[in-house]
Amino acid sequence: MRRMILLSLMLTGCAAQRPGVDIASSRDVIADPAFLEQYAETRRFSAGYPTGIKLVPDGSAVLFLRSPSRSFVQDLYELNTATGEERLLLTADQILKGADEKLSPEERARRERMRLSARGIATYQLSKDGKRILVPLTGRLFVIERASGALTELKSDKGYPIDARFSPDGQSVACVRDDELFVIDIASGTERQLTSGAGPNLSHGTAEFVAQEEMDRREGYWWSPDSKSIVYQETSTEGMETMFIADAMHPEREPQSWPYPRPGKANAQVRLGLIAISGGETTWIPWDAERYPYLATVSWKDQAPLTILVQNRTQTEELLLVVNPETGKTATLLMERDDAWLNLDNPATPKWYPDGSAFLWTTERNVAWQLELRSRSGELIRPVTDPDFIYKGFVDVDPERKVVHILGSDDPTQTHLYRVRLDRPERTPEKLTTQPGSHSASFSEDHRVYLHSMSTLDGQRVQIVRDIDGRTLATLRSVAEQPPFSPKIEVTTVGRNPSFHAVLIRPRNFEPRKRYPVIVSVYGGPHAQTATSSAWGYLLAQWMADHGFIVVSLDGRGTPSRGREWERAIKGNLIDLPLKDQADGLRALGRKYPELDLDRVGIYGWSFGGYFSAMAVMQRPDVYHAGVAGAPVADWLDYDTHYTERYMGLPDENPSGYEASSVLTHAPELERPLLIIHGTADDNVYFAHSLKMSNALFRAGKPHEFMALSDFTHMVADPKVTRRLYERIMAFMQEHLATRP
Repeated sequence: MRRMILLSLMLTGCAAQRPGVDIASSRDVIADPAFLEQYAETRRFSAGYPTGIKLVPDGSAVLFLRSPSRSFVQDLYELNTATGEERLLLTADQILKGADEKLSPEERARRERMRLSARGIATYQLSKDGKRILVPLTGRLFVIERASGALTELKSDKGYPIDARFSPDGQSVACVRDDELFVIDIASGTERQLTSGAGPNLSHGTAEFVAQEEMDRREGYWWSPDSKSIVYQETSTEGMETMFIADAMHPEREPQSWPYPRPGKANAQVRLGLIAISGGETTWIPWDAERYPYLATVSWKDQAPLTILVQNRTQTEELLLVVNPETGKTATLLMERDDAWLNLDNPATPKWYPDGSAFLWTTERNVAWQLELRSRSGELIRPVTDPDFIYKGFVDVDPERKVVHILGSDDPTQTHLYRVRLDRPERTPEKLTTQPGSHSASFSEDHRVYLHSMSTLDGQRVQIVRDIDGRTLATLRSVAEQPPFSPKIEVTTVGRNPSFHAVLIRPRNFEPRKRYPVIVSVYGGPHAQTATSSAWGYLLAQWMADHGFIVVSLDGRGTPSRGREWERAIKGNLIDLPLKDQADGLRALGRKYPELDLDRVGIYGWSFGGYFSAMAVMQRPDVYHAGVAGAPVADWLDYDTHYTERYMGLPDENPSGYEASSVLTHAPELERPLLIIHGTADDNVYFAHSLKMSNALFRAGKPHEFMALSDFTHMVADPKVTRRLYERIMAFMQEHLATRP
């Protein structure tokens, strides 16, 4: 391992000049030496920014969480939308009184799936009528009366509560303790255990790993609309492999163990049961689980029927089923098929009308995502959007006013709020936001008030409460520190057949006559875009650029928002086509922008981006001259089933694709500098991935660097470690890209 190179070291040496062109050198470095500490201590400038925002049903108030500008500890606030007055509802210190917050291993794992690093009041729930607030804190449950502020603890001598939620009538709270489902009557404090029989391989009321990590489904139970019964998930992990995570810093501690489903191997077995909150026998809900083992969605709202969405293992077929709550029997509302795979639009659809007369559904069967209106029996009434509109997400439906609000764009790098009429045959969405950037919204229960959040191309990041006509009612106050600069980004398009959307971040002292080494910030995989018109996401990239680099990101095939064919072009092989696109796109950028010195190119990324960076320097040393692989997947045979098999199929049916997509296959080809970084406690991409990669490189006689982040998971939330991490990455790039090879 090379010694640590501190940020105070400047770029050394200069490459030979080309006639008439200056070369960027150490004199060009203007990176703010205080930025990285501020970036880390403020949690990437997010601490102090309102989060966990919920509108009360009539839109008269907004609840939200906020921490101080350099703290992980959040408190609960309320904003009056009529007066703009803000009040503090509850702090963690009021309850803990100086004691340390404690989390169970199950809660830590749940928060990891949610990518949630906050402490204090990390989550809360608002009752359907908006009168009560449920706050879980350090293994205890508290109910707050909004009007009076009265605080009641729901005491229990049972286990740590997981996923506590109000009943629809707000009179009860359900939660999971020691893998069993419980219900608590708020008025009396009486707690009743509804399920039994949980053990090492059997649990009730919680979602299995792949549902939380890959399906965006974190619930394992669902209240009936009348609050009298609950549908819950029973999960058996019998026959699954067990993964162990040991704390190498503390060998005296026993390793933690988790059931983990690797491709081609056993998954968790899931079934659903219905039980009254008064107790009694469970009514099981049968479906063909042999053919459709994945439970993707459960929906039971208002007067709408209980519906579930199930998928086959390869995710090429799914059924939307309606359930009879009296008997548990199911009937098919609709079926979707796709030769490649089916994406989940979870938890947005199905979105039922309150009276259960119809529901909204999204599909990709016609070239691209499309929103549809369907009858209670599942028949298509009509499409709501056309395939040429870039649909990005469902927001709200108001059947009374006959409008639906959605997110979308005519530009893949942007996201805007649109309104579509449901009572007209035209399917032209009305655009409600105009500033270039990323916009989102959430509506009150009565659909009269909404929260508008935006992060724009010019660097704005605000959250505004508006009425249905778009008029500003109030603005949520942020106490987050402001960055010392605004990213200098350019959004562009390069190439032909195909063309690629890209972002360039130049140094703030950029000089057009100079040629700058390049750092490619990459993800390159499904369901993520790196080229967006939101300046806020490029603060770290600007800091890197200010060291005398140009940072670029581009999205090739396999990424979203360009249609079904564009995304599914990677079926069966996760690297060959995406890597070709990244290389072709970079060269197209070099032709368009002569300031890019393509003889000095580094690449870095995390997770799929880490995998991509390793493959880039191994397979395309002609394009990439140094790489940083953070938390990389080394071999897809070691990642989880629901993600991997969606794109790669089953291992026995696609052995050549798995081999071609494995870093271990290409490790002997490494000729460029590579730095591998991984958290030893990662339970998503296990630390073993990087160990296997390093071992393969070592056996092939390929020098490389390896940095282990002791006891860190897939997230790196600790400010000190965040700072040192990016110091190390930047020093590595400086060392290897300061001069031409």
